Amino acid sequence: MTNHSTTPSNNPTNADLLAANAALQAENQRMAESLAAMQNNDEQKNKKENTVQHEEHQSESNVKTGETHAKMTRRRNNPFSEEIMSFKMPMNFTLPMTLSPYKGIRDPKIHVTKFESMMFLNSDSDPILCRSFPAFLDGAALLWFSNLPAGSISSFDEFTKLFINHFAASKIYVRDSDYLSIIKQGQHESLKKYMTRFTEANMQISDLNPEVQLHAIKSGLRPRKFQEAIAVTKPKTLEEF
Repeated sequence: MTNHSTTPSNNPTNADLLAANAALQAENQRMAESLAAMQNNDEQKNKKENTVQHEEHQSESNVKTGETHAKMTRRRNNPFSEEIMSFKMPMNFTLPMTLSPYKGIRDPKIHVTKFESMMFLNSDSDPILCRSFPAFLDGAALLWFSNLPAGSISSFDEFTKLFINHFAASKIYVRDSDYLSIIKQGQHESLKKYMTRFTEANMQISDLNPEVQLHAIKSGLRPRKFQEAIAVTKPKTLEEF
């Protein structure tokens, strides 16, 4: 009788194939989940970067908008017409500085008259007169000018009419020559200080008669050697005094 021996087979069984297939599917699932997570992270990162860039862009845009608005506001606050503002000032033009700024006190008409006499060389140029006049405004007068409606002034006559009408009531604060009679040199006040104080008061009085001014300044002197000398020499003019 012939004896047959059995040899183990090298071919995989169905169970082995199923196990390998299950392991492969699990690996594929893990890789898919890993890729999905990486992709999600990239999307979140891109979204965050886009948000930051958008916010930065929006911030820059807001700053530019604010600057533009500020410039437009400054332009709107300019009361002169476009024709006046577009006028090209002469290259050799210099602004005289011999007129004290008007601060809202004293007669506004006198201030305009002094300004016009000072600007007589440019009296025919409305743009030059209009753009020069604000340089001689200060305090309440300058504030009034800055609050005028945009583009509301197109001529110097119109400008001065608004100015004089607005400050017409300021004439009640103008002192007359009678005020000088109350200015007296103090008991311990130097002559220089007295003269300075008298001159400052004198500048607030328009059309002051020189004789009235001389009489007032002599009357205000305290009884001392200088007052006695003046009484003896009897100066007839301020220059002599």
